[in-house]
Amino acid sequence: MKVKVKICGLTTPEAVDAAVKGGASHVGFVFSRKRLTGRVTLEQAAELAARVPRHVRKVGVFFEQDSIFFMAAISAARLHILQFNGIDRPSGIAGKAVWGVVPVRTAKDLRAATRWQGVADRILYELKPPEGVASTGASASCCDWEMLRGVTHPSPWTLGGGLDQTNVADAIAITGARMIDVSSSLESEPGVKDPARISAFLDAVRTVRDAPDAA
Repeated sequence: MKVKVKICGLTTPEAVDAAVKGGASHVGFVFSRKRLTGRVTLEQAAELAARVPRHVRKVGVFFEQDSIFFMAAISAARLHILQFNGIDRPSGIAGKAVWGVVPVRTAKDLRAATRWQGVADRILYELKPPEGVASTGASASCCDWEMLRGVTHPSPWTLGGGLDQTNVADAIAITGARMIDVSSSLESEPGVKDPARISAFLDAVRTVRDAPDAA
């Protein structure tokens, strides 16, 4: 079965084009009033979103609770999906799919997914390195995918955190993920995606065969 991929934190036309050409199912744009690496302005988002064909879903990634800002971003980038990181789904947002992010460092962190049940259309598990282990980017050892093996999930879900072209096949085989989210491992510098890395990652996912079924 085909594994879907969201390339997140896109900031340049070249990166958007590489994601679309490589077969990404979703592209993500980070919106924030804070100085976050990889964020885009509303004007930049509008220009980048115009390059995305209809069959690719556009995801707005938000870190602050600001309904007016949400609506401005939806309008500027014609977003299909709203992803909320560290914030709750706001009132007054209707007609758009919602994803809730669940940071996961240990197996007990998976319980937080239940708070999104009936609220979000999809959960994004963002795996973190074990406590005390410094994260220097994606690596095969930075995250424990085994904690997701055989888990019954309360909602459709996506796997993110610590993924790159060298380990994504193993991550899919262990967790049974049918959708992947990737960002920092594809950067040539903070906030800037490398089109070649995007293409290589999507090629690696495309080669995955016979991944176990997942909820």
